[in-house]
Amino acid sequence: MKELKIGVIGSGSTYAPELIDGFIKRREELNVKQVVMMDVDSERLEITGNLARRMVKRAGMDTEIILTTNRREALDGASFVVTQVRVGLMEGRARDEKIPLEFGILGQETTGPGGFAMALRTIPVMLETAREMEELSPEGWMINFTNPSGLITEALSRYSKMQMIGLCNVPITYLMRFAKLYNVSVEHIYMDYFGLNHLTWMRKVYLDGKDITAEVTERILEGDAQDLLGFPFNKSMVRSLGMLPGGYLQYFYHRDRILEKQLTSGNRAEQVMKIDRELLELYSDPDLNEKPAILDQRGGAWYSDAACALISAIANDKKEIHIVNTRNKGALGGLPNDVVVEVPAMVNSAGPHPLVMGELPLGIRGLVQVVKTYEQLTVEAAVHGSREQALLALANHPLVPTVDIAEKLLDRILEENKAFLPQFYH
Repeated sequence: MKELKIGVIGSGSTYAPELIDGFIKRREELNVKQVVMMDVDSERLEITGNLARRMVKRAGMDTEIILTTNRREALDGASFVVTQVRVGLMEGRARDEKIPLEFGILGQETTGPGGFAMALRTIPVMLETAREMEELSPEGWMINFTNPSGLITEALSRYSKMQMIGLCNVPITYLMRFAKLYNVSVEHIYMDYFGLNHLTWMRKVYLDGKDITAEVTERILEGDAQDLLGFPFNKSMVRSLGMLPGGYLQYFYHRDRILEKQLTSGNRAEQVMKIDRELLELYSDPDLNEKPAILDQRGGAWYSDAACALISAIANDKKEIHIVNTRNKGALGGLPNDVVVEVPAMVNSAGPHPLVMGELPLGIRGLVQVVKTYEQLTVEAAVHGSREQALLALANHPLVPTVDIAEKLLDRILEENKAFLPQFYH
């Protein structure tokens, strides 16, 4: 088996042990010789890195864990680079979620104006990383988990030459939930799943090749699986669609409900910061040498399964189906071929080959097209520091009600994020 060097950018994340756990589980198929854990926060990195070392030791593996604050060291000669960075840290996320609320718009980390602000901060950093990777590991693959994943992957696809796949844990989470519902392993479930990242639908669900969509839909709407989608969608809407909506569609289909809840309940970023502090304290225990169960509460469960399975599919030329963010290439009719979509793809040593999913159904086509337009405009705004493109991006987003609000919101976002947006202030 070929020896692999894995670079992990953003290893101070409390998710880092998830990834190490994934490599431990797949040691029979992935010969991970070295994991270079990189983060700008050396204190957090020390905590997550030392836990990683204890986990590897407990598993009896000779994988070398290297800790560094130098990104180039992690990228140099890497077979795979997993990116999970958060520019502006969790405090940035808190701002992203709060600012839209001032304008009567729901605040969400990856969707709407919150995701827009996050993308403006993050795209330049990810493109820098990509340029360094082109120089230091041109044969390597970037597996991007950095949010907003679809937008970041769109920017990388447009403005870099490296091999790259965007990944999200939502599809694998649904696969796991369906598998649990039918008491089978995940290999028995297949989803006809498509859209954009955090804007997806499940047209069909199969169990061992048998179409169980109608049965599953009724179990979700009326029966014993009402929590499966993660949100109680309007039943008439689900039946009218003839498809199951992915959880993030709650922010589009039920923005009134979400906004009301956000205005009365606590900020999600602040809740996550609290969980993060608890996890780091737990990780600091020198006797802890495995992934703690509490990590699953952080959101992002199955993230390591998705990442490690994808890495294995490429490294071992497996020709497996994975749901990924990649260039459309005709997979979804109604969108340009060169934009990034989230669809099933056959993955082998040459990377992802998207499956043809047909025309976008009329009932969702407009929403997908307008959100993709917003994404393309956001990428241009972030890359060129263009206030004009930024205004057009926000004005096109379905959650932003008027151009006047879009303009005021943009001013506020640019001002609050000034330290991270030099491209707008040159």
